[in-house]
Amino acid sequence: MNKAEFYISKLNLTRHVEGGSFTETYRSDLILPQHKLGEAFNGNRPASTGIYFLLEYGQFSALHRIASDEMWHFYDGDTLSIYEIDRKGDLHKHLLGRNIEAGDHFQCVIKAGSWFGSRCEKEGGFSLVGCTVAPGFDFADFELAKREELCKLYPQHLQLIETLTHQSL
Repeated sequence: MNKAEFYISKLNLTRHVEGGSFTETYRSDLILPQHKLGEAFNGNRPASTGIYFLLEYGQFSALHRIASDEMWHFYDGDTLSIYEIDRKGDLHKHLLGRNIEAGDHFQCVIKAGSWFGSRCEKEGGFSLVGCTVAPGFDFADFELAKREELCKLYPQHLQLIETLTHQSL
């Protein structure tokens, strides 16, 4: 059993709709009422949620966006590249990992409303990370990118969008 398989087994990770494997580790009992959250939310939300998330080389987390800020935390494996297209259309590449001298960070934040996706770019590698979302994650706030629509909005990022989205049916 390789290390990625070990973590998938021991942490009870299952397949995620955006790619990779995950499990929810925390969901706050403190509930924030919708009227305090704003228009981006269509219901009450827990104050915070957390997950483990694992990507192996060759897998990717498809471009998506959510209504909350999402903080990523590095745990083990190889550097994870997180690609963010912000609300202005600017592309940012965040390196999540342990190689600080090469520009990695142990944490990064993706702001609410940004499109983002990720992948482990080391051949044969994997990345075990965590994500904390506040206000807490709900699939009602999750939007998976449609390749054609995103390519029209951000033609300057065409190659990345084609790489980090699934072919439309």
